[in-house]
Amino acid sequence: MGAEAEVRRAPLAVPTGAPRPARPATGDGGTPRKVWVGWSWVVRAASLLAAAGLWQLLTVTDARIWLRFDRLPTLGEIGAEAGRQLTTPLYYLDLLQSLVRILTGFGLAAVAGITVGIAVARSRRTGYVLLPLLEAVRPIPAIALVPVAILLFPADEQGIVFITFAAAFFPIMVSTRHAVRALPTLWEDAVRTLGGGRRHVLRNVVLPGILPGVFGGLSVGMGVAWICVISAEMISGEFGVGYRTWSSYTVVDYPAVIVGMATIGALGWLTSASIELLGRRATRWLPRAEGSRA
Repeated sequence: MGAEAEVRRAPLAVPTGAPRPARPATGDGGTPRKVWVGWSWVVRAASLLAAAGLWQLLTVTDARIWLRFDRLPTLGEIGAEAGRQLTTPLYYLDLLQSLVRILTGFGLAAVAGITVGIAVARSRRTGYVLLPLLEAVRPIPAIALVPVAILLFPADEQGIVFITFAAAFFPIMVSTRHAVRALPTLWEDAVRTLGGGRRHVLRNVVLPGILPGVFGGLSVGMGVAWICVISAEMISGEFGVGYRTWSSYTVVDYPAVIVGMATIGALGWLTSASIELLGRRATRWLPRAEGSRA
């Protein structure tokens, strides 16, 4: 009986090379992945609805519990203002102007930040020349460069793009530099042992290996760029979401201010989500934990 019990408890041996039964992708706690993703969207929508409901409750009742909600517009007033703005061409002109500025400045910062980050991490001489200047300028907030931009550039448009570039450049450059330095030296040594040159190492080892760190820097850079482009539009812009939001505040049009803030949030979320989606697509080859989203 003892031997039979041991046999029953022993796990079944799987022959070497035999296919194992596929397990369904699961999320946290073993929940099937499709069900988990569906519930995640429900939770996200519920959190937004809860925040909107709380806003409506506090503004309708003119609550004054340390914070003053009696001056803020209700959801009905905000919705009416949003509906009015959506029917005017000026709203879409502001959207287009802000998007052109952010994409131009961020695109230039991405190219320059990745290039400089790789250069200072791969070349000691380049690092000796550039890093002292970069580290001296990096702590300066990009929005503090507005007076310099006004003096340097003949047009406000160029100055705003410069501010956006400066805001996004340093997060991208620093993330790229750290990503290059974090690469295992064994990878490069293996390629060089097989006869690969510097260009081959850069193209087949460095660039693919730093992609996760680069996209992390791009995501952070996009968020910082939005903060600075909106601030620059408020200070010296003529069109754009930031300029229109500040103009609404100066005439005490609070529903329009909230609509502008919501527009800024939506634009920032869409651009950041696009970068994250592109990053997941570009790094599909990386090993991922079971149940993680591709």
